Amino acid sequence: QVQLVESGGGLVQAGGSLRLSCTASGRTFSSNAMAWFRQAPGKDRDFVAVISWTAITTHVYYADSVRGRFTISRDNFENTVYLQMNSLKPEDTAVYYCAADPSGSYYNPEVYNYWGQGTQVTVSS
Repeated sequence: QVQLVESGGGLVQAGGSLRLSCTASGRTFSSNAMAWFRQAPGKDRDFVAVISWTAITTHVYYADSVRGRFTISRDNFENTVYLQMNSLKPEDTAVYYCAADPSGSYYNPEVYNYWGQGTQVTVSS
């Protein structure tokens, strides 16, 4: 059984920062990639960032709306992926989900096999 446990959400003023964490446990994933998505009320689940890795390289990709403000990173020993969010804006308000083990395009939420429970991020103006 695979589990993804997220933490770090909360309420912050515009311009502030938060760091989300996602710790994976259970069996080894077949795909070395983990991502963050977010979903605002009444909207689709949108791609935020993804990190993929091999023994030699690591690649990160971001949505245009967060590039330059958010940073995704990974702690291999702790099986944890982080999302550092700086310069937060009210439009960043959403439930943020960690996802793992994609079987296709990193940007498509439907290809991810495992999801966390979600953590609420609220940015006040």
